Amino acid sequence: MKVWKSLLILLMIVANLAFAQPSFADRPKFSKNPDYIEVTKALNELSQTKDTQTQVEGLTAEEIQTRTEELTLQKYALETGINWGKCENQTGKTIAVYGKRPNDEDNEDAVYDNGLYFLANGQSTKNNWDCDGIYLPTNVKVADFTSSPNGKGEKLTGPVALKILDGTQLVVKTNPDTAAIELNVPSVKVLNSNKANWFIPEISQDIIDTRVPNAPSNKS
Repeated sequence: MKVWKSLLILLMIVANLAFAQPSFADRPKFSKNPDYIEVTKALNELSQTKDTQTQVEGLTAEEIQTRTEELTLQKYALETGINWGKCENQTGKTIAVYGKRPNDEDNEDAVYDNGLYFLANGQSTKNNWDCDGIYLPTNVKVADFTSSPNGKGEKLTGPVALKILDGTQLVVKTNPDTAAIELNVPSVKVLNSNKANWFIPEISQDIIDTRVPNAPSNKS
């Protein structure tokens, strides 16, 4: 009887390992994620800056600390398998956001790497739906923008696409005094049609305001 019990326990262990193995195999390889590589590099640069007590051009000590904290959480999010971003619209107008279309990975006829959707004011994209970034229309400006995690503030005018890293919750607002777009994250990556296979048309905010919101979303 003891032999049969031992064999039964052994079979249960083998069965559990057989079912558990795919879950280990399916773990995200975050170390190969371009976002993870970029965040890690930026953190290392900021760490060296602190260690040598040198100053990053255009950044105060407080700004360096803020970016270090932001990037640390960004790195943790990627390490824990969060592979999607979230966009929230508080501009008072409709904005255009980028995200994956359903079954895009299986669609060999897809012209672009993602789709352009419209997000109404006061809404945010749904959890687990990957918002890749936002579209900046013609003549719309971004205030105090940085194109790299350790870059200094600059001004940017559309039309361009602004890509966010996975694990980011991007909140987009409008400055009431200057009408410029304000972002809550330290940096975003600027893309144009020469750098990425994204749909980046030359259209105005007035045209975007006429579109029916269709991004998978929740009300804020």
